[in-house]
Amino acid sequence: MIIREINRERQRKVGDIFQEVDEEVRRDRYSKFWKDYGGYIIAVAVAVVLGTTASVGWQEYTTQRQQEDSDRFAAAAALAAEGKQLEAAEAFRMLVAEAQEGYALLSRFRSVDALKEAGDTSGAVAVLEAIAEDKGVDALYRDLATLLSIMHVLDDDDPNELRTRLIPLIAIDGAWRHSARELSAALALRIGDKELAKSEFKKLADDLMAPSGVRSRAAEILQILGR
Repeated sequence: MIIREINRERQRKVGDIFQEVDEEVRRDRYSKFWKDYGGYIIAVAVAVVLGTTASVGWQEYTTQRQQEDSDRFAAAAALAAEGKQLEAAEAFRMLVAEAQEGYALLSRFRSVDALKEAGDTSGAVAVLEAIAEDKGVDALYRDLATLLSIMHVLDDDDPNELRTRLIPLIAIDGAWRHSARELSAALALRIGDKELAKSEFKKLADDLMAPSGVRSRAAEILQILGR
């Protein structure tokens, strides 16, 4: 049930990614593009975290405590699906405090989505920054939280500072390096440096190590910008 809900959300947002981009490149349209893309990344992040949780083996989910966590998570997700975002955020917050590690971490990320949908961007960013600074969380998810927090302030914070914050995530072995590079290129557009953006998107489009989705998006944006 949880996996189906996540997949529906991901598929819906993937389909919407390029609908707001036309042949005239304007910053406000790229801002909206990246806001929508940020939502897609959150959906993917949820799936990744859930997959990690599941990797310990389904036998562990037969205990009463774990079943309770699963049921409470499903109930919180249902509230979000019904548009009751503040109630969902509170339900996820309670899970963060009371659930076992896997669902607690997953709930932290889902609370971000609920807060954002409720219009509380500052609250969503605060949750992400707390995850990013939590040494008890695996570095993979701390880096992801940093990436997402940057996405949520894409239109408001200084783009040069945001690009600087992305540098550690672009390390050659960074798990989120391709997404970080993609976001860095988008920030170059916000700065107004079209040539830098084109250069970074071209490197992504030509990078055989990058995921196919990242490469295809970079190629499409290059066509819009004009090679």
